[in-house]
Order: sequence, then structure tokens, then C-alpha cells
Amino acid sequence: MDFKLLNTDPKSSARTGELTTDHGKIQTPIFMPVGTLGSVKGVHQRELRDDINAEIILGNTYHLYLRPGLDVLEKAGGLHKFNGWERPILTDSGGFQVFSLADNRKLSEEGAMFRSHIDGSKHFFTPENVMDTQRTIGADIIMAFDECPPGTSTYEYAKNSLELTQRWLERCVKRFDETEPKYGYSQTLFPIIQGCVYNDLRVKSAEHAASLDRDGYAIGGLAVGEPVEDMYSMIEVVNKVLPEDKPRYLMGVGTPVNILEAISRGVDMFDCVMPTRNGRNGMMFTSEGTINIKNKKWHDDFSPIDPNGTSYVDQAYSKAYVRHLVHSGELLGSQICSIHNLAFYLWLVREAREHIIAGTFSTWKEIMVKKLAVRL
Repeated sequence: MDFKLLNTDPKSSARTGELTTDHGKIQTPIFMPVGTLGSVKGVHQRELRDDINAEIILGNTYHLYLRPGLDVLEKAGGLHKFNGWERPILTDSGGFQVFSLADNRKLSEEGAMFRSHIDGSKHFFTPENVMDTQRTIGADIIMAFDECPPGTSTYEYAKNSLELTQRWLERCVKRFDETEPKYGYSQTLFPIIQGCVYNDLRVKSAEHAASLDRDGYAIGGLAVGEPVEDMYSMIEVVNKVLPEDKPRYLMGVGTPVNILEAISRGVDMFDCVMPTRNGRNGMMFTSEGTINIKNKKWHDDFSPIDPNGTSYVDQAYSKAYVRHLVHSGELLGSQICSIHNLAFYLWLVREAREHIIAGTFSTWKEIMVKKLAVRL
């Protein structure tokens, strides 16, 4: 993998870059639609590629390990062949999912014992077998195995958790470096920066990860219950330490405003389930504000979903029709809202990129933040 830093904004830390993988180039800043089980919910790969123009999607190690299982994925030739997605894929290590199980997992120095949320069966993740699992899945970019503490963790808990994550990271790096890709193309490993909302722990984590000299770095453990200003502060703390010539990925964030604020603080890559999850509930993001399509006001509004939208659904369907579908529980309603939202998120990061290149990002961002707060 190769990353080139191309442009920087004169009034913020926003930047543009180009990330090259064996499955194609990615222009940053970029948003990655979440395909937890190898599928972005309700959206065909053709729509992702030709309409939404997603440059990279995300899969999840925990879920893919359980279903369809590593045997199926290896027989298929990896996730790209299994789901028909020819562009880059990133996989989360499954750490967040394992630790969110709370009562159904047990943590040790060796790894994490957990029970499947599907059938209650016992499984054991270690840094080593998580690297092996992601080799088998075959993502272009894979994540280190870490513990993700709650945003409200005490300092003592966050400190002990980080120290365990650092020891696990060293084991991940060792295992990754002594193994090879399975399917004839390269893979790269991103460490995950933890430390909750404590400055010194975040600095310690970023310095340790940077010392391992990987191709990119992920910022984890944010948007997990802490105040939003603390999230922004931790991004700033971490990005002052991480090398400027490597991509920075903020995991699981977030709202359109969160993304713009994080771009202004030097983040390059994002993922979040919000575009599709909120879409399935009738919420649509637009450049002029947010629409709750369930509201009565759209009952007989036959105007297009979004006159400024970039997806074919924005002009093809009216607000009244989509409201009817969502109220009726028709799957097509969820699909339309999801496609619209994903296209909007990709439009937002690409528009940010153009304004960074033009040197007008900061002014544009302030205007957009105000617009995005509007409820239409």
C-alpha cells in the first residue's frame, strides 16, 4: 500500500491524499460504507460501484468469522471473490464487537473468550488468530486486535486496557509480518490508537503505534459515550503525534458534522453505519438539512427527494412516494433512503476534498455545519 499526501488546507489541518492498494486507488478524505457481513445492507454492489461510487467498503472480522465462516471464504478465494466487490476492502478486527458482548466474554492476557451472539457457542480470539482470520478474509487493509473501553472508563481502567492493547498490538505485528497474503495481492495492517479521553494515554498509544512504522493508523475508542468535544480533542492530540505522511482512519464516526470536524483536524478515512441504519428508519441527510420522511408534511409532497442529490434515486422518486413506502414497511423504502444517504456521505467527503484543494475548506465547512443542523 502506498499513500501520498497531496494538499493541505491553509486554515486547518484538513488534507487530501491518494491511497493505492492492489484493488485500486482511494482519494482521501473518504467515507467507507459498512458491509459488516460482506454486504452493505439493502444495496447491491452495482449500486455501490456505479451510482454511489464507493471507493472502499468495510467488513467485520467477528461477523464474517461466525458467518459464513473461514472455510467458505477461503474456498471462494477471499471476500472480494465471495461478494463480487473488486475495489478495496477494509476489515475491523472484531475487537469492538467482542468487547460489546460484555456478559458473554472473558478477557485474559492471551486473548478474549466469547460466546457467539448467534448460537451461544464458545470462541477464542487472540492477536495471532485474528491476524490469520483477516489473512483468510483477504481485506486490503486489516486492523490490529484491541480492547475498546467505554468512553466513560476510569483512568485506571483505561490505562490497564491500553497496556494490554499495546502488548496485543506487538503480537499482531509479529504475526502479520511472519505470514503472507493468501490470494496473490498485498495486505497492510493498521494499529488502533486507544486511551479513552485521557490525553497522556492517547499520546502514549499514538507514540507506541508510530514506533512500529506501519502503513497507516486507526483512531479507535471514540463515539462510544464520551462528549463530542472530548472526541474532537482526542483527535487533535493523536494527530499531533501520528506521522503526517500516513493515512489516519477514525473508526465508527459518525454524523456528517462529525466527519467535517474530523476532516478539519486531519483525519483521512471514515466509516459508520449511520447512513444505512438511519436510512432504514426514514432519516435522510441532505446538503440543506435532515429529512425525517415519516413526517406528515411529506404526505403529498411530490417533489424529488433531493434536488441537489447525486444518486439516481434523488430524482427518480418523490418524497410522498418514499414516505408511503417507509410507512408501509416496504423494503424499497429502506433501500432508497440508504442509497441516498450513502451517496450524500460520499458527496460530502468529495466536496470537502475539492474545497481543500481550492483552499476554501474552512469557510465552506462552517457554512455546511450550520446547514446540516437544520431539520427540514
